[in-house]
Amino acid sequence: MLARSILSSYSRLLVGLSLAVLAIALTGCNEKVTEKAAPGRPVLVATVHYKPESPDRSFVGTIRPRIETDMGFRVPGKVAKRVVEVGQAVDIGQPLATLDEVDLKLQAEQAEAEFRAANGVLAQASASERRAKDLRVKGWTTEAQMDQARAAADEARARLNRAERSVELTKNSLSYATLVADTRGVVTATLVDAGQVVAAGQTAVRVARIAEKEAVVSIPETLVGRAKEGVASVSLWSEPNRKYAAKLREIAPAADPATRTYLAKFSLPDAGESVSLGMTATLTLADPATSSVARLPLSALYSQGGAPSLYIVDDNGDVTLKPVTVKSYDSNDVVISGGVDEGSKVVVLGVQKLDPAQKVKVVSSLSF
Repeated sequence: MLARSILSSYSRLLVGLSLAVLAIALTGCNEKVTEKAAPGRPVLVATVHYKPESPDRSFVGTIRPRIETDMGFRVPGKVAKRVVEVGQAVDIGQPLATLDEVDLKLQAEQAEAEFRAANGVLAQASASERRAKDLRVKGWTTEAQMDQARAAADEARARLNRAERSVELTKNSLSYATLVADTRGVVTATLVDAGQVVAAGQTAVRVARIAEKEAVVSIPETLVGRAKEGVASVSLWSEPNRKYAAKLREIAPAADPATRTYLAKFSLPDAGESVSLGMTATLTLADPATSSVARLPLSALYSQGGAPSLYIVDDNGDVTLKPVTVKSYDSNDVVISGGVDEGSKVVVLGVQKLDPAQKVKVVSSLSF
């Protein structure tokens, strides 16, 4: 009986020891599994993006011709016909409108008749002058008669000169009866029509030269300096992805009394046929002297006992502390000008308690 009791106690002891060893082993495995499965510390990050310190400014403008000419007849008369319409392209020497030529032809014929009469008078006066000279040499006439013959010849020659000029003027006037384009362009306005009586110089047709185009915009007074010194570019609303180089050609000396803006004209040397007059454009002004900076929250800056730094997170969840160059501070942001690369991921929350040896997990937001 005693032996059987000792054997039973010994068996229970072995079972207890086995269970204890098994429990210890399971506990160790659980701790290892827990340690391997422990997640990284969640952190909020921001992407570094450099851009000009002074942002570009854009203004809406219109494409206009640099030169737009009001063309009119150089002589008065009645309009016979107008041969162009608004929007029509014209070339050098192309007729735009004509006047009734009846009166102008009559004036030309009158000038021709006066020229022939002046020729006859000069021939007679010249012959009288020659006879007077011959008689004076022979002593058969007086000096007064000689002077009279000479004066009559001079007057006849002057009359002939006037008649010649009159013929030229009437020929010119007759040619002015046809209004022609003096440059390549497009008709932007027609202000006369057939049957209308016009005065000399009155605007008949307005032609815009298409060789030179420009963008016209209104600039606020705070950006007049940038308009004069900055870099300008123009994009059309019809072609938003294409930019044209622009150069300031003219700016108004005084502001508009109603809008308090300055009218500026930017020439477009690269504008081709696709840039039509009247198109809506966007003018962009950039400051050439500005530097590229990145804005980050103040909470991202780490500066305990050293230079200002940022924690950079890589794709593996490792963090690295990098010193940066701080340009300025705002109320909620820090402006940096270098030290980290474009597109880097920067920890923006809890950097004072971050352990560089600990892996992190990038999250879009933190939930508490």
